[in-house]
Amino acid sequence: MIAIILSLNALIPVVHADSNDKIHKIERFVEEQKEISKIPGISLVIVEKGKTVYQKGFGYADVKEKTPVTSHTLFELGSTAKAFTGLAILQLEEEGLLKRTDDVRNYIPWLELKYNGEPQTITINQLLHHTSGIAWNSIVHIPESNADNALELTVRALLEQPLNRKPGSSFEYATINYDILGLIIENLSKQPYDLYLKQQLLEQIGMKDSFVGLHQVKSDELATGYKIGFMREQKYTPPIYRGNIPAGYIVSNTNDIAKWMNVQLGSELNDTIGEQIIKESHIPDKSVEPFDQDTYYASGWSIMKKDDKQYILHAGENPTFTSYFIMQPDEQLGVAVLSNMDSTFTTVIGQGVMDLWEGNNVNINHTDIYQKLDKIVTILCVIVGCLGIIFSILLLRSLWKLNRRQRTLGALKGKRIFLLVFHSLFVAAILILMLIAPKILLEMSWEFIRVWGPTSISVFYYIGIATIIIYYFFVLLLIITKKVISLDIKQHTQTK
Repeated sequence: MIAIILSLNALIPVVHADSNDKIHKIERFVEEQKEISKIPGISLVIVEKGKTVYQKGFGYADVKEKTPVTSHTLFELGSTAKAFTGLAILQLEEEGLLKRTDDVRNYIPWLELKYNGEPQTITINQLLHHTSGIAWNSIVHIPESNADNALELTVRALLEQPLNRKPGSSFEYATINYDILGLIIENLSKQPYDLYLKQQLLEQIGMKDSFVGLHQVKSDELATGYKIGFMREQKYTPPIYRGNIPAGYIVSNTNDIAKWMNVQLGSELNDTIGEQIIKESHIPDKSVEPFDQDTYYASGWSIMKKDDKQYILHAGENPTFTSYFIMQPDEQLGVAVLSNMDSTFTTVIGQGVMDLWEGNNVNINHTDIYQKLDKIVTILCVIVGCLGIIFSILLLRSLWKLNRRQRTLGALKGKRIFLLVFHSLFVAAILILMLIAPKILLEMSWEFIRVWGPTSISVFYYIGIATIIIYYFFVLLLIITKKVISLDIKQHTQTK
């Protein structure tokens, strides 16, 4: 017995050294990715077998104030909030208040959506699994609102939009699916969604520092949100989308998310949330094709098979925050990353940390779409801005000549009228194309791009319009005026 105890004690330093090596690799990896991504602040937590085995903040919650990120720092979750709404629906089913096979109109009678002009039956299951047929770009039409009835206003916006496919036929991620589920919860519980979720789910788990919607937040721990712009972080305050709370606006920190992951992994259960209901929330819909390699969608979670292991995961993205949760249930292992910038690097960091903790090598060469777009737009801003300055100088020079009587108004007839009309139509066409380009090419609006895209896009938009207008007036002045030829030059020309 003594020999066994001594041999086990001898192993402890080896295990400790192995853990320290993992942590060193993880911290170096996170710092590297943070530097590349320009994310101001990151909060990371790892849980294993019911315990928090690693937790640390990187960077700043507020860059200007140099406020460091801690385990108490609050972040918007984005779409990782969907799993909370999904679990609440399963709880209501457990209480006998609904069935996931029910028609949505049983609970929202006025919500009649059409595909090819025909009304369709959409089930709660189809909302949970993103197979409702609602288009991905329905997010563009979510109204800005902080009103108490913002959730209903958001769902009513769907009445003007046709379905993109037949319900149940295939997967199409549409964030508003979970807003509809939120309204069902509200109608059945007879209380606002945010209060119901706070009381019936978050408080039951012990997530006492978490909030359902920004309007609930009464804490100075909330991180400042940022977007990429001109190749660095830019502070930005987006509009309030209170009607999108069930799909993306739970606010939390890594202390509370550790509890949430332990619930998902079966390490922390209570009387309110049983093991069976958690398992049901992880059952994916395999009646449709996987939306990614060996990955299907469950109730607010993506379920992925990799190397004979199952992973439960989801990413979250808001205009100025991102998050990523990934769990391996067999090992009761979970990783969560919260950040205060809209960046796909948050997902890369979460996946990399999971790989490193599992003892795998990480070789990442990731390109963030927002960073790439920002670099392109920044270059365009410089080019178009320079053109704007050149046209401004030429316009001022022409006005100066007009004032000095070196140019004078010419008679509007013949060639001048044709050039004036052609020029006006040409510039008008450019302006119209610029205004409608996002709608035609991306099925989005400039307002949506302004909120979600790099800040450099908004600057480019206004510089572009200003340059076009300056160009218009410069050429207009050339068309409607003519050079004044001095008398001496005119006489000399006539003599010849």
